Amino acid sequence: MPASHDTASPDTTSERNATVVRRYLRVFETRDLDELAELVDEDVLVHGAGQHVRGRRYPEGAVMTPGLSHCRVRVDDLFAAGDRVTAAFTLTYRHDRTGRDLTMTGVKSYRLREGRIVEFWGETDLYGTLRQAGLVPEEVPPF
Repeated sequence: MPASHDTASPDTTSERNATVVRRYLRVFETRDLDELAELVDEDVLVHGAGQHVRGRRYPEGAVMTPGLSHCRVRVDDLFAAGDRVTAAFTLTYRHDRTGRDLTMTGVKSYRLREGRIVEFWGETDLYGTLRQAGLVPEEVPPF
């Protein structure tokens, strides 16, 4: 009988990492920064919106965005392979000033190590959200 190994199969690793990303996205609903700290490495690399920054304070800031509350998360698509997970999602927030719901879509790709997010890339439709809030013009002016 072959010796057993403690290494997880690729399918098990992919499933575990998909669960971590789903839990991370759920933190936007719960605003539980302790859970976020369990899921996201302190020195996480974040790429998006033309920036490349390091540190868990960046996703914490996104979770705790002032003026937006009562977030509801819908995972529209999720693909996991090994240490990578890509998710397309829709976030629906309550705009505190107006009481209106604002919707933001996004796509992020996450890299995980030992069950924690260590790096992610992606974009969200911030312009669309600002447009719904009446803070930018309905149409983008030509360049």
